[in-house]
Amino acid sequence: MTADKPSKQADREQKRTRPKMTGEDALPGDPTREEMIARMIRVDQAGEYGAVRIYSGQLAVLGRSGSGEAIRAMAESEREHLERFDGLVAERRVRPTALQPVWHLAGYALGAATALMGERAAMACTVAVEEVIDEHYAGQADRLGDDEAELRETIERFRADELAHRDEALAHGAEAAPGYEILSAAVKAGSRLAIWLSTRI
Repeated sequence: MTADKPSKQADREQKRTRPKMTGEDALPGDPTREEMIARMIRVDQAGEYGAVRIYSGQLAVLGRSGSGEAIRAMAESEREHLERFDGLVAERRVRPTALQPVWHLAGYALGAATALMGERAAMACTVAVEEVIDEHYAGQADRLGDDEAELRETIERFRADELAHRDEALAHGAEAAPGYEILSAAVKAGSRLAIWLSTRI
């Protein structure tokens, strides 16, 4: 028994010091490493596309309002994210989600509908979406190993941008929107469903 202790301790030390590999903790029946990466890129491209459409809908209503400049800046950031994931879809030969036509309409409708409820409601929508994306990107970054350091760094950088958007929206009075808690819960539920569907379809 005592002779095993040094070897077990050495094994633990080796695990701490060796590079982490993507998918090394996968269980039987889990997606393969390649499937996992493809799903990540597919859903992230779909999510950034949806974000661009949300901001397009908001700008159609609020483009000339006091919050128009802030919305435009966030929209430009999301376009840059989308451009990067479009590139990854092509580089990695990932099939985009078949639901993109749905997100084209649904994203714009969500953006326009919340904007029609007022500037604060539009900002509340942004906070809700970005909080879900923060959780989503954090989970992805945690699953990626050192063999996917570049993708992990991209995701972490974009996550920081999404948190900056959330903070900007909060500074524009998002939490003062009428029915903030209900609106936020509804948008978060829809965003999580969209993530789940786009990962798989």
